[in-house]
Amino acid sequence: MVQKTIFKMKFRRRRAGITDYSKRLAMVKCGLPRLTVRKTNKAIIAQLIITRENGDVVLSCANSAELEQYGWLGNSNLPSAYLTGYLCGLRANGKAKRFILDMGRAHPSKSCFAFAVLKGTMDSGLESNMGEGILDEARLTGKHIADYAAKLKAESGEKYQKLFSAYLKANLKPEEIDRQFASAKEKISQNPNPKPGSNAKKA
Repeated sequence: MVQKTIFKMKFRRRRAGITDYSKRLAMVKCGLPRLTVRKTNKAIIAQLIITRENGDVVLSCANSAELEQYGWLGNSNLPSAYLTGYLCGLRANGKAKRFILDMGRAHPSKSCFAFAVLKGTMDSGLESNMGEGILDEARLTGKHIADYAAKLKAESGEKYQKLFSAYLKANLKPEEIDRQFASAKEKISQNPNPKPGSNAKKA
């Protein structure tokens, strides 16, 4: 007797390589909120999500594009990732205590943007597991960017203007980015939920 082969179609998001359902199920079963971190060409998005019986509930979220209102150029570098996680964590005040990192199908590597978001969220007061040596914390403040910008400005003004045009257009000095980082973090801590139409830079 000929045995028929039964083909089981995988879920669409699994076929597209977007969702690892076995990994997601294990995270859901632990019962802790998931810190989902996603990166686009221009921004980093962080969300703290808890799974309920009727679906996922977003406890808090932050987009690196929001950092501009705190005097920071919201792009997708490590300092921006940290500040995005910090902002997301502060907005979850009272809604979560512990969480786990959900990187989706992204492959972890030392000092990747997801770990920077994780560190920022933990520094906001929330708890999670983070191994030693997975993040070069000296790079979180942008000191390496500031040093390179200062060197480039002295050596080649034209290249400096071209490479850091976005910063200069926003009236920010890239050679002082580490100072701007400290200022932006302070403003975020003072006003993580600015009212629509308000200017958090004045906080």
